[in-house]
Amino acid sequence: MQLCQLPLLLLLLSNIHSEHTEEILKPKVTIIPDHPVFRGETVTLRCDIHDEGVTSWRYNWYKDGSISVFSERQEHTFSSVTESDAGKYSCYGTETEGPRRSQLSDEVTLAVSAPRAVLSVSPQKWLTEGDPVTLICEVNGSSTGWTFSWFTKTVSGSRNDYELLSDSSRGAGGKYTVSSADLKHTGVYVCKAERDNPPKYTTQHSNTQPLWVTGVSPPVSLIISPSRTQHFTSVSLSLSCEGQSNSDGWTVRRYTDSGRLEDCSSSVWGSQTGSTCTIRPTDPLDTGVYWCQSESGENHHHVNITVHIGVILESPVHPVTEGDNLTLRCLYPYTSPPKLRADFYKDGSLIQKQTTEMIIPTVSKSHEGFYYCKHPESGESPKSWISVRVRGSKISVLHILSSVLAACPYLLVTVVLIYKCCRMRGKTYD
Repeated sequence: MQLCQLPLLLLLLSNIHSEHTEEILKPKVTIIPDHPVFRGETVTLRCDIHDEGVTSWRYNWYKDGSISVFSERQEHTFSSVTESDAGKYSCYGTETEGPRRSQLSDEVTLAVSAPRAVLSVSPQKWLTEGDPVTLICEVNGSSTGWTFSWFTKTVSGSRNDYELLSDSSRGAGGKYTVSSADLKHTGVYVCKAERDNPPKYTTQHSNTQPLWVTGVSPPVSLIISPSRTQHFTSVSLSLSCEGQSNSDGWTVRRYTDSGRLEDCSSSVWGSQTGSTCTIRPTDPLDTGVYWCQSESGENHHHVNITVHIGVILESPVHPVTEGDNLTLRCLYPYTSPPKLRADFYKDGSLIQKQTTEMIIPTVSKSHEGFYYCKHPESGESPKSWISVRVRGSKISVLHILSSVLAACPYLLVTVVLIYKCCRMRGKTYD
């Protein structure tokens, strides 16, 4: 036992002995201010003992169970607190002009940290054109007293940089809201926070938060071979950007689970030939979101790819069209053939037991969700999101004509005049 802890032990023994003779007062330690404390701020510890019969106390302080070097005053102030000042503090009092002493107070924890910006998204990071989305930046759970700046993560060779948004100021209060998402809003976002109140602070860049906005008819598609979103380790994976007219100038880019933004053309993880990127051999570190990037900065067709050791779920890369069939299989690399007889789940609920493939005929929007499969011996696959695309309705010629006429009143007047003119000419010939 450390010598500095002996007074604390003696105090506890004294309190136990005195409990049978008189009521002993229990102090209370408070931390001022009571919000999260950052490095460099001014913090005060205060020991309160409420007893009208005692006019003067001598205060004794403990940190982490050991006697402290504080003075015997009721309050102790850290003018510029540091992480080394953090700990569990308690106090007790002895009467300066009498025999009375208090109990030892309960411990109060003083936590000291550097301010850290944390970025989140609401309602979700996967969006369709026109969806609303809000990015939320906070410092240790609060935005009060801070001014925020917004950036996107960019790639420069093998290095990641940050580019300030042109309209960053509209998110200065901690929320950057997009009322109607556009393809241009796709990207990897970060934020920073500044505070002018002493001590002044500027945080480091926050965690990254991607937004993936999907268009209705992208000019280029990411073709994956094998055609599924989950893949085994130590195999070859091919990703190609194929355009409706021309694929030149498109490359494959990815954002990994480790927060790295990377181009296939300037990487060690893949080799780019034309618009095709080949990963060989695959590794769990290759898990992430992949898409096609143009030389001008356009990006299209984002696909979440998972590389997993063990059981995987075979699911479609592209959204399933409403009314089509959906087929899911459970695969395992160490069996031949690789298909497993397994249980299939949607959003955590069992939907089909012990089958080599699960077929959902005539899918609808209600079938959207996270799917996975599970084998009692081989294990469980990662989850994959299955998206259902609404089938486009056919538009009649009459509807198109009526829409055009409603939008163009001059065209409507012209049609009416031609019609009247033709009738008059017909009457003249009669």
